[in-house]
Amino acid sequence: MIKTTAMLLEELSHYSSPKSKLSRMVKQGDYIQIVKGLYETDKSTPAHLLAGSIYGPSYLSFEYALSYYGLIPEAVYVITCAAFEKKKKKKYETPFGTFTYRDVPSEAFPLGLNLVKEKNYFYRIASPEKAVCDKLYTMEPAGNMRELFILLTEDLRIERAELQKLDLSVIGELSDKYHTGNIKKLYSLLRRI
Repeated sequence: MIKTTAMLLEELSHYSSPKSKLSRMVKQGDYIQIVKGLYETDKSTPAHLLAGSIYGPSYLSFEYALSYYGLIPEAVYVITCAAFEKKKKKKYETPFGTFTYRDVPSEAFPLGLNLVKEKNYFYRIASPEKAVCDKLYTMEPAGNMRELFILLTEDLRIERAELQKLDLSVIGELSDKYHTGNIKKLYSLLRRI
């Protein structure tokens, strides 16, 4: 379970020095410090369950979500997340793994998200369509639809059959929110294939 320093100090308030007690408990492995001010009580907690608490508001997306849905064949070892209005990329190295956060447009941020409950944790993850749009938003613009198709199928290694499964209406709704040619081209491309 995720706990903040304030929560733990409140729980340990009956000790003469709650901060010292917390320090000892961290050294003993009772609590694992994720980042400053944030702790986890179970060292076997999967990293993706912690992403939204480390830096937010955020949701799982980009390569992590693409791999989660089986859209890309590679295993992903970094928990990649989308945020908004943060102005710069963030990276956190933690005992649970590496977490990266990068901006997407504010208008697009709340759309196309799934809320998932796993164990006693809740997390948000981009839908397959949103994950593709988020990824394309961060990439160099494709000159035309053919270049975009090559980018999707060769660079990202998304199978054509997987592209055909994407919900065209969701892509259409999202295409106006990113203000980038890649996503407008994606909408046109998916209408053709």
